[in-house]
Amino acid sequence: MAALTAGAVGAAGLGAFAWGALVERNDFTLREVTVPVLPPGAESIRVLHLSDLHMAPWQTDKQDWIRALADLKPDLIVNTGDNLGHADGIRGIAYALAPFEGVPGVFVNGSNDYVGPQPKNPLKYFGGPSVVHPEVERLDIDRLLGVFENLGWVDLNNKAGALDLGGTHFEFFGVDDPHVGRDRLEVITGAIDDLRANDPLSDETWPDPSVAAEPRPTVTVGVAHAPYQRVLNSFVNHGAQLIFAGHTHGGQVCVPGFGALVTNCDIPRKQVKGLSLWHQGLRTAYLNVSAGLGTSIYAPVRFACPPEATLLTLTAGSF
Repeated sequence: MAALTAGAVGAAGLGAFAWGALVERNDFTLREVTVPVLPPGAESIRVLHLSDLHMAPWQTDKQDWIRALADLKPDLIVNTGDNLGHADGIRGIAYALAPFEGVPGVFVNGSNDYVGPQPKNPLKYFGGPSVVHPEVERLDIDRLLGVFENLGWVDLNNKAGALDLGGTHFEFFGVDDPHVGRDRLEVITGAIDDLRANDPLSDETWPDPSVAAEPRPTVTVGVAHAPYQRVLNSFVNHGAQLIFAGHTHGGQVCVPGFGALVTNCDIPRKQVKGLSLWHQGLRTAYLNVSAGLGTSIYAPVRFACPPEATLLTLTAGSF
């Protein structure tokens, strides 16, 4: 009887692994959510959130799926890093993102935009966030940044930027990857101040300075690769109303009814993916954590956590 039970458990485990490696890992999914974060009366904005593509050159199905997302006609792209999964993955990234040329976008880097994937014991994730070893392969980050520059996207790595979309002014700030200590939270205040100081309309009222004593409709957005609590708290303290992040892969291997086993950072498990609220003191921001579209080539499996992109429709609301 014990042998039969062990055999059944082993067969179930092999079946689950086969499903996760051969089927679910390639079951690319579009998650759609509505976020009532815009000022009253504002025109809706469609935001496509892409993260953790971990692209390898042979992953043509993933590349074609991403290209087809251009048919959604998003108003804005937010890319939260870890685009590369192989030294030659840049070709796949350039091909996959080409249809988005001319669509406004912002981006930050993840650690796997700088270094290649590494073989790891998956059990080590239960001991805390992963680490990058110094001997790991270095990737061509400058070439990747060139792809984003050609698309016209705004670099938010420890920087701030602004875009006007559908009659609403968006202020963005972001940090380079917190997972490997590249974030510089101390520069955010100065970056925002410089952004506003160089904005010719920052002191204007809206829509007519001679009639209305109201500020221009503005939404403040924070962007990071890894959603560490120190980063999320800082973003909220700096006025973020909406935050984008990735990195977690949604747990990648989850237990139905329980959820993620690990987060690879210090975010609570219940917020490892999807839209939630992040509270800091008396302030609150919407937080969207993407489960991402890829995996490491050394851990090509997902279970109860399909790869995803997110289409967020920003609407007017009283937040």
